Amino acid sequence: MSEYRIRLYKDSDYEKVREIFADGIKEHTAKAFHFSLRLPRVWAFFLVTFLLFSQITGSLLVSILALIIDIGFVFLLHKLIYVSYVQHCLDDDMLDIPKYYLQRDGYCFWVAESSGEIAGMVAAIPPNHHQADRQVELKRLSVPRKYRGQGIAKALCRTVIDFARRRGSEAVILETSYPQVDAWRLYEKMGFRRMRTFFAPELVAKLIGFTILFYQYDLPVHR
Repeated sequence: MSEYRIRLYKDSDYEKVREIFADGIKEHTAKAFHFSLRLPRVWAFFLVTFLLFSQITGSLLVSILALIIDIGFVFLLHKLIYVSYVQHCLDDDMLDIPKYYLQRDGYCFWVAESSGEIAGMVAAIPPNHHQADRQVELKRLSVPRKYRGQGIAKALCRTVIDFARRRGSEAVILETSYPQVDAWRLYEKMGFRRMRTFFAPELVAKLIGFTILFYQYDLPVHR
């Protein structure tokens, strides 16, 4: 197990941090696709396609090909969701990390460093709702595959929790997606409570069952 330290982000981390973020998000495409294949409505869609082409063409081969195309289409939908999300973030908060995270009150960005390499990352922001002054939102947590299983993700989570505690916040909140099984299992082991589950608002996301999980970690309030 390699040793690591957690420190504030610096400019020389830019390219690697963006790469880790993009790779970490995109790797969930296959898991999300497999999750969709367990949904009755997705199979109902496949069945309708198969029966429709079977009736129109009378060809089993054509019907099977149409079914294969449908399955590929569902996979591409998942890929589009993740790729679009990554591009949006790279053009938004991940475009100028110091300006977005290090030069604003209530924001911060850390990396884990091991043997001179970036071994993980995490950020904190004020939530975009009426409890922003009482909560901290954990964002952008990602650890490359080669560094997983070493407690780095837990340490990064604790960094955000400690940040929130120092600010006198009442809770740390976060959102993740259902296919990110390792992530939400980690959060639950650390004491985060799942507060609600909901579909992403886009119609396509609802069709393929893209589920968002909302978690909260309560902090003791000192009066």
